Amino acid sequence: MAEKKNEKERSVEERLKTLYQLQTLLSEIDHIKILRGELPNEVKDREDEIVRFQTRIRKFEEEIAGLRKLISTKEADIAQRSEKIARYEEQINNVRNNREYAFLDKEKEFESLEIQLDEKHIRDANHKIEELSAQIEQNRAELSENESILEQKKIELDEIVSETRQQEEALLTKAKELEKNIDDYTLAAFKRIRKNARNGLGIVTVQRDACGGCFNRIPPQRQLEIKMHKKVIVCEYCGRIMIDAALAGIKEDAAETPAPKKRASRSKKAAL
Repeated sequence: MAEKKNEKERSVEERLKTLYQLQTLLSEIDHIKILRGELPNEVKDREDEIVRFQTRIRKFEEEIAGLRKLISTKEADIAQRSEKIARYEEQINNVRNNREYAFLDKEKEFESLEIQLDEKHIRDANHKIEELSAQIEQNRAELSENESILEQKKIELDEIVSETRQQEEALLTKAKELEKNIDDYTLAAFKRIRKNARNGLGIVTVQRDACGGCFNRIPPQRQLEIKMHKKVIVCEYCGRIMIDAALAGIKEDAAETPAPKKRASRSKKAAL
């Protein structure tokens, strides 16, 4: 029974050590990404901006196409109404009474007013087309500028990525190998904690009697449990997994744990 208990303890200890090694590799990868700076975000933002310009230009072009179709329809209506007016004028010349003349004249006036309205619609449409065409040209110029900037940003990003690609790939390979030595439940919990952590730390050491992630003080009993390595313990404040410095392979600063002062001997006191 004792043998099984020791085996379990060693298992927890190995998991903690492996998790800390994994965290070290992932932190190095995070550092590489930080070195790339904001370039990936700038590239993404520029790509989104280009899509917005392209969408806007396409929308303007569709609107212009609709206006031109409207103009074509109105011009056809004007042609038809002009033919009607010509027939009415011909009929007016051959009217036989005032009543018939008044009717034809009223129809002619109606068609003339409709032609004027159609002509107004055509003028408005042409004016709108001019405005949209100007906006298209402006957006195309801005699109071209953004495309040039994007190309330059991609070149800069590719240069930085190429410089760190081999290092990052090597670290990722090592991280994948370490993950194979961690059970699925513990690994999933670690990744979840790391994802929610501001600094990407899923496991931290106890530093100066406090959590190395959120720096809240850890009670002595809790610290003792961490050093015993019997189970995986998380910080009750930030939820990070905790490991003692010795198991992580980190030497504690001797200055943090000063040696106790020697008590004066009775003989010295007596001499005083």
